[in-house]
Amino acid sequence: MDRNISLWSVFGVFSKIGTFTIGGGYVMLPLIGAEVTRRGWLSAEDYKDVTILAQSAPGILAINIAYYTGYRIRGVKGSVVAALGAALPSFLIILAIAMVFTGFKDNIYVRRFFQGVRPVAVALILSAALDMAKGSDWNWWTAALALGTVFLVAFLSVSPIWIILTVIAGAVSIAALRGRSGRGRTDGKEEDSL
Repeated sequence: MDRNISLWSVFGVFSKIGTFTIGGGYVMLPLIGAEVTRRGWLSAEDYKDVTILAQSAPGILAINIAYYTGYRIRGVKGSVVAALGAALPSFLIILAIAMVFTGFKDNIYVRRFFQGVRPVAVALILSAALDMAKGSDWNWWTAALALGTVFLVAFLSVSPIWIILTVIAGAVSIAALRGRSGRGRTDGKEEDSL
């Protein structure tokens, strides 16, 4: 936490990102990461930790990432300011669109705008996924798990909840088995040394 960073700066960064991102929290991830690391507010490793924490917490990812990043930068006040900065522009834009969109939804320019924005949102989400993948320890097992998850969700419409629960159960089981076999080997070594 750095008290030299002003709350207005935190609000400005998050409101700028909240204003110009279309597509939700995953689109915001690379932009927030670039801003906070460029300004020296967080290291790249700290930001990865914040991202993992934000994704594992319940709630809206954009607000979670803003909240946790703001907390690491300026504590509780920083978390509130960052969350407000990320949410307020989107809220106001959606409110304005809701008031006038019904008259423009069939407009050719509005439809073309949204058609043009979709690929950009997909590219930003892919960029966030690649950034997270860079910091991971990849082996054949993690690559197979990632590709299998994409296949199950995209092509077989399996709910991500079932995949997460299955992976958690598998990881806990493997850890328990390794813990038992590790204790047995340790005990055996101690007996041999006596």
